[in-house]
Amino acid sequence: MIEKAPDIEKNEKFKNLSDRYLSQIPFIIGDTNFKIEDEYLYWDKIKYIKNEDLNGFINFKGIKEHFKEVNSGEIIWTTVKRRRKSIQIRKSLWSSEFNLITYYHNINIALQQKLHYLDFNFGAGLQKEQLLSELEKQQYLKNALMEEAVFSSMIEGATTTRLKAKDMLRKNKKPKTHSEQMILNNYKTIQYISEHKEEDISIQKFYELHRLVTENTLEEESIGAFRKSNDVNVVNEITGDIIHTPPKFENLNGLMNSFVDFFNYNPKEDFIHPIVKASILHFLIGYIHPFVDGNGRTARAIFYWYLLKNGYWLTEYLSISRVIMETKVQYEKAYLYAEIDDMDVTYFIHYQVKVLTKAFEDLKKYVAKKKKEELNLLKFLQFEGINERQAEVLYKLEKNSSKYFTIKEIENTYSVTNQTARTDIEELVEKRFLKKVAINKKSFNYWKGENFDKTFL
Repeated sequence: MIEKAPDIEKNEKFKNLSDRYLSQIPFIIGDTNFKIEDEYLYWDKIKYIKNEDLNGFINFKGIKEHFKEVNSGEIIWTTVKRRRKSIQIRKSLWSSEFNLITYYHNINIALQQKLHYLDFNFGAGLQKEQLLSELEKQQYLKNALMEEAVFSSMIEGATTTRLKAKDMLRKNKKPKTHSEQMILNNYKTIQYISEHKEEDISIQKFYELHRLVTENTLEEESIGAFRKSNDVNVVNEITGDIIHTPPKFENLNGLMNSFVDFFNYNPKEDFIHPIVKASILHFLIGYIHPFVDGNGRTARAIFYWYLLKNGYWLTEYLSISRVIMETKVQYEKAYLYAEIDDMDVTYFIHYQVKVLTKAFEDLKKYVAKKKKEELNLLKFLQFEGINERQAEVLYKLEKNSSKYFTIKEIENTYSVTNQTARTDIEELVEKRFLKKVAINKKSFNYWKGENFDKTFL
């Protein structure tokens, strides 16, 4: 469990910490102050900070009495908390009758810099630098959608290998397990969002989104419907302790209608940066927990949808959930910090910005890798009658001689029609670079043919 921070308003020993002294603290601790704001640290980290310059300041004659019985960590936390409260923005979800949830956020200089970096790269990135050819864009988009589907499911406990899951999606296989069904559902959900990304959301679309996420994994009455009881808690997977109790189900209609309004409307006089707002929307679904199950997947889908709707097209090329999976403990703590620190969702915003930045850096590495692979394709493309897709197939075969292909796999991997995929493969069979092996009367696999080694090795 995360420790509750000292209450700087109610605790007697903080009363002598006047603003006159506290205003000097950020300058005294220098780089430490930058780290606190850059990472948006909570009390559980700040309380252990020791700073010699600060100790000297406290012990200076005539000042120590003002900090009686208060250690340096407490002084720093008091300074940080007061500063954050002075610039925080207050927001609420309302029903027609009363305020249901109030939360806060603030945008410090460190966060502004990170948002500027993402705005610049997400708005121009691939197109500006022409990092990928159209074929590569299609392939990476397909791969990124599959990665997002796989890892968003794994965050919620799906147990399968990444390769096995992607093979199922590429070859359009029927899911055999609960985990595979979760992954297929997520894949369909992402495709749905891509098709509807320009549209506003509604309660009915919320139901549809949840239906796609949970199809064949929940009892029918719970699919595409808000929960109808309060028997839902978020628990620690290891200890079993309850770490979050969602709002009562009786308030869900008011909350979710207010949420829909918040998603759809962006008044100029109340502007919130789209990445900040997408992060808040993500947090709110996790906090409200409107469904019996599938809330995490739905929250990540909403984050994805809002960014696409607001022009962050590069989001489709990123594997956001893979980065979240790699930092799952921090993901969970970002929720908990926000709730325990007076509903300050800035913790979650900082985390999401970090995730987007890492996902973008991973994309750049992929682009560099693809450029290197282009050189490896040249020897196949120089052969008369070989197109770029066929060269990719031959290159994969060179790397793994025991690999086989299916028409459906080619169709899905390269986002082409069944006929185009069939033509690509059959032409390689005619050249005897591939051989056709029957599985049954209707299905075939395509393996390395007799001319492959003679021609390319």
